[in-house]
Parts: sequence; structure tokens; C-alpha cells
Amino acid sequence: MPAGLVISAPASGVGKTTLTLALARAWRSRGLKVQCFKSGPDYIDPAFHAAATSRASVNVDSWAMDRATIAHLVSRGSDADVVLAEGSMGLFDGVAARGVSGTGATADIAEMLGWPVVLVIDPSGQAQTAAAIAAGLRDYRAGVRLAGVVLNRVASPRHEDLVRRALNEVGIAVFGALPRHAEISLPKRHLGLVQAEEQAEIGKLIDEAARFVAEHVDLDAVLRSAADWSVRSATDGLNVTPPGQRIALARDAAFSFVYPHMLEAWRAAGAEISTFSPLADEAPDADADVCWLPGGYPELHAGKIAANARFRGGLRSFAETRPVHGECGGYMVLGAALTDADGVRHEMTGLLGLETSFAKRRMHLGYRLATLSGPMPGHQAGARLRGHEFHYSTILAQPDAPLAVVHDAAGAVIAETGSRRGHATGTFFHLIAEDR
Repeated sequence: MPAGLVISAPASGVGKTTLTLALARAWRSRGLKVQCFKSGPDYIDPAFHAAATSRASVNVDSWAMDRATIAHLVSRGSDADVVLAEGSMGLFDGVAARGVSGTGATADIAEMLGWPVVLVIDPSGQAQTAAAIAAGLRDYRAGVRLAGVVLNRVASPRHEDLVRRALNEVGIAVFGALPRHAEISLPKRHLGLVQAEEQAEIGKLIDEAARFVAEHVDLDAVLRSAADWSVRSATDGLNVTPPGQRIALARDAAFSFVYPHMLEAWRAAGAEISTFSPLADEAPDADADVCWLPGGYPELHAGKIAANARFRGGLRSFAETRPVHGECGGYMVLGAALTDADGVRHEMTGLLGLETSFAKRRMHLGYRLATLSGPMPGHQAGARLRGHEFHYSTILAQPDAPLAVVHDAAGAVIAETGSRRGHATGTFFHLIAEDR
């Protein structure tokens, strides 16, 4: 029977990912089977989890997914010895309005699955106050159980002793304390961590994190705190319709933000996926019946994309007879032009009229509920799609017919409606699930 734990924190940037990767690799090195999940809509962390465990990781999201979908996804951990769900932001951070089965908070997943929480606490600039924060998180919501804490970035033995004593006084176990260790910091860029596939030394970095954590954290005590978990029936599967039978999927450093559970659901429904690289000037498979361009970092490669005539011409030819859909960065590449952070305008494929700029940066972040005004691959007009949007581009022009009426999690209508023209469609949000 697998044992489950949730790794969370009071806030972002405290060290959840590093601890998750280190625990996963350290236990795997002991011969245990470790399965990871990511709570929330982050599409970068699951690739790091896979690098640490050699098992695919997927997102579970209480705002976008119902309980049956979450149960189906976590059932992949039924053959593991230990299951780790890495949280997003702070433990109770979600949106104000409830979604399908919760607000998107990590605490929803912890309560739903009955897994205790290991908190990563960064006591920099404080001492006993760290115990007050941990105690407040422990007592904030009935049904969410705190297993203990791991202290991160401890300044000195005296600092550690002050914090440990305070946590002991409020009855909170301390599994270990990590001194500052810059060598295991994961590289970041504007949308979060640099992708695992872009880091040639990721294996060595995870090994070093595992060694460091094993030296300072009681791995056996953490493992004993995990809850035995009986996997519930997960026969319902995922409510995901493939966009076509044969899908040409753009896949490289500029087009990599696609949720793993979506690809698995497409394959489970019988779809075939062939990948191609726009950065390598490849065109979509001519035998495919639909082309899908995920998000990623096209703004970092805009000059190369603009210069790759075979890709652009092949995509235009494809779109003359078959549907092409782009998400976020993929949507921008389907547009007329993209202006990079230096203010240089690059011509894109022109299948849609969208023009975007990274010279005028504006953060767009949050859950999205879209009601389709017209069809897109895999979904008919009127379908209600749940997704997540995160980018720093500004819309300069969005002249085509809107693809959907889009609301944020609070119910407000937003301007990022997506577009449709001919066989081309695009959205700024990344699709997570369709309402059942």
C-alpha cells in the first residue's frame, strides 16, 4: 500500500520543489518506487519530478478537475511505495470562488486524499515567529493534517536552535534543518523555473540536492509520517476529447507547455501523436488531421521562428485544409507578429491577426473558464473549458472573431477571448479539462 505526503509551504519561493526532488531521488536511491504529482496548474514542475523519479508526473487541480478525475490521475501511484504531491504557492492559497471541487489550493488536495502535509519553512529574518506561522497553518483548517516541518535556509546553529525550541513548544515535529546552499538553487526565468529539458546537468543537480537533504533531514521520520493510502476506484477516466485522430504536436524549447495528463488522455482515447520542431524548421506531419502548438517561450526564439520558412510555409499549407490550434505562445506564433523584449518586431505565421508585444510587459495570470463561441479541435461551440493563463505579453491587436467568452475565477469577463479564422484557432489559456 503506498504512503502519501504533500509538500507545501507558507508561500512561493521557499523551497518546495527542491525538497520534493531531493526526497524523491533519495528514496528512489534506497530502492523505493516514488510517484510525484503537482497540485495546481504549473506545467514546468512535473518534468522535474519525472527527472527525479523516472516516472511521469501529472497535475491535479481542485479548481479545474472533479474528484473522479483527480482520483483517476493519482491512481497511477497505486504501485508506488511513496507518493509525493508538491503544492503551489502557500498551503491555503487559491482563488476566491470555488471551482469544480475546490479553490485550487494545495490544502484541497491534502484533505481530499487524506495525505499529511510536510511544510517547508524559511525562517530567514525571524526565529520564534516561524513557529507561530507553522502553528497557524496547522490549525487553520480542519481536515488538513500537518506531519511536521523542514526548515530551509537556516542562518546558523543558534538560529536553528531558536526555531526548533519554539516549534517543539507548540508540538510541531522538525524533520530537519537545511543551511543555505546556493549550489542546489534551480535556475529561473520569467515564467518560473528553467525547464528540466533545457538543463543538461539536471540529474547531477538533483543528486546533489538529495545528498544535501539526506545529510540534514531525517528521511525515515518523514517517511513514517506519510499516510497509508487506499487507492479508490478510478474507472471514470478523464473527460478529455482528443483534437483529432492523428495529431501533429509542436515540441521543442519554444513549444513545451502542455499538461502531461492531456497527452495521456489523447493517447488513451486512441489518438496518435507525432511531434515536430518549429525551431529545427520542421513542418507538421502531412498525414496528421490536426496540428497543435502548445505554449512555451516563443519570445526567446522569435527571430528564428520568423526565419524558418519551411515551418511557416508548411503550417500555412496544413491550415488550408485542416485545423490548427495554438495555446498561449502557440497562439502568438499563429498571429501576425510578435515584438520581443528588445522591441524588435518579428513576423509570425499570419494564420490569425493577433499581434503581441513583450516590450510592453504585463502579467496575465489566473484560472480561466471559457464558453466556446465557435468550435475548436476536440470541442464544439458551447463547450465550457477550464484552463490557466500565465504570460507577460501585451495584446496590440486581436482583430479576428473571438473564440470564446472567457471569465476569470471570480467571474469577471476578460479581454483575452482567443481567436478563430478559417481552420485556425487560438487561446491564451492552457486547457486543463472540460466541464462534464
